Order: sequence, then C-alpha cells, then structure tokens
Amino acid sequence: MSKLDTQQRDAIPAAQYAFPKQRKEPLENASHVRNAIARFDQVQDVTDDERDTAWKHIRTAAKRFGVEVKESSWRELGKGQGHARSHAKSS
Repeated sequence: MSKLDTQQRDAIPAAQYAFPKQRKEPLENASHVRNAIARFDQVQDVTDDERDTAWKHIRTAAKRFGVEVKESSWRELGKGQGHARSHAKSS
C-alpha cells in the first residue's frame, strides 16, 4: 500500500474516512480497509459512539471492496482469530 501525501489525503471526501470528523483512516480501497481495521484501536481522542459509526463505515467499505470481516463489532477486535481478508471478485 502506498502512503498518501497531504494533498492526496485532503482530496479524499470526509465521508470516505472511517472517522470523518477527524479525517482518520481513509477507506478508498481494500488495502486501506484492512489497514483501518488493523489500526482501529490506535485511533485516539474518539468516543465510543464515533467508534460505532466508524465501524459501520469500515464494514460498508469492506463489503464494497470484497474484504471479509469476521468481527461484527469493533469491540471484538483482537479477540480470537478474526481478521480481514480480501476475496477476489470475479468480473
């Protein structure tokens, strides 16, 4: 995954972030979705309500990009064997 520079990050609409108010964790492709899940617990200064909303954004993006998410809630992250995987979509 390539790292976004400031200009690229600023060009992404707020709605395409897991945490739109903070503009944290962009969700523009499968790699970013997996990264947002992996880093979810590292996001600071957000409320549980904001985490609930962010998790909904991540699950929606995961479905769109074919990333399997085993956890139904962000509270399940790091517990058990759940993780995100990509499933190739046939064209």
